[in-house]
Amino acid sequence: MMSGKRRKFDRDYKLSAVRLLESSEETLEQVSRGLGISSSMLRRWRNQIRQRGPESFSESGRTERSEVLRLRRENKDLRRQLEFLKKTLGFEAGVKRKYQAIVVQAGDYPTHEMCRLLGLSRSAYYRWRGYPESKRQEEDKRLLEAIREIHRFARETYGSPRMKAELHGRGHRCGRNRVARIMRENDIMAKTTARFRGLTKSGRKQPPAPNLLDRKFQVTAPNRVWVSDITYVPTAEGFLYLAVVLDLFSRRVVGWGMSSRLSPELVGTALQQALARRDTTPGLLHHSDQDILYSCGFYQRLLADHGIECSMSRKGNCYDNAVAESFFGSLKNELVAFERFASRDQAALKLFDWIEVFYNGMRRHSTLDYQSPVDYEKQIQ
Repeated sequence: MMSGKRRKFDRDYKLSAVRLLESSEETLEQVSRGLGISSSMLRRWRNQIRQRGPESFSESGRTERSEVLRLRRENKDLRRQLEFLKKTLGFEAGVKRKYQAIVVQAGDYPTHEMCRLLGLSRSAYYRWRGYPESKRQEEDKRLLEAIREIHRFARETYGSPRMKAELHGRGHRCGRNRVARIMRENDIMAKTTARFRGLTKSGRKQPPAPNLLDRKFQVTAPNRVWVSDITYVPTAEGFLYLAVVLDLFSRRVVGWGMSSRLSPELVGTALQQALARRDTTPGLLHHSDQDILYSCGFYQRLLADHGIECSMSRKGNCYDNAVAESFFGSLKNELVAFERFASRDQAALKLFDWIEVFYNGMRRHSTLDYQSPVDYEKQIQ
């Protein structure tokens, strides 16, 4: 259930898309399909840059005059704020004295702005004045309690879009901007870190299978397309290698394997687990990169024995397996980057918990209309 909201693209996105097109060996149609946009739109962006240069895309469509007007308003606001701060210099330090300063200036400046400039909570100021909290302030307090609970529940990984979806799922009706404001005012934020590097085992391998998936990542039923990939997790004992199999329909991890070394058994374990847990359908497609572990005879025989057709990404093209890459990005950014594993066993336990409990069963996925993979699959049962 995807939203029908029209996508908007900023200047950086358009420039990056055209740069990708100019540097790629793919056709315009292939690049646009990979980006999920129409070929006519990408062609129009390219032509605009060729005719007028990068300045053909303004940051937000403002004219020069509207930018001048914005700067004038901003300058006026800054002068007013400076004037207020000068008037408060005569008041002694302390919260109570700051409240008194706000009372004195109440007719000249907005209360919310004075509270912000003095580092005070507006609700605390109103309590000091003896004013009852407004209905919206009371609702904000209840939402804040729910947001803090979800923040713990989601292991500090939810930004405002997923937080809003989880709140709706728990019966709280609120908009994304309101959720973002409450999170911002209370320093509640999702974990963030740098991107990670993928893993490919080199070596002599068989000729790769064709790219049958061809970036068609939207699938209408489970067990039609599985995607696989490998990554590594650092521990004090050395790397722990992880192989996964995801069902493209629900993004659910249907099989995984872990090992202290890269071997055919690692990827074989993940596939065999998927085969044991799922009912395969005729025409099931398995997609991976060209790693030697996926092209070796052992793995290829395992696919053939179960009537699974093989598809592989083009050499060096990570976008062909973008869903698996994205999964590992979430794993690294939400778990691995914030842990220091003393042993492989400790890492394996944490990975199992994150995959089976959190990712499959709890974590809301933007591609699935902010449902978890398990909940998304329940709709078709």
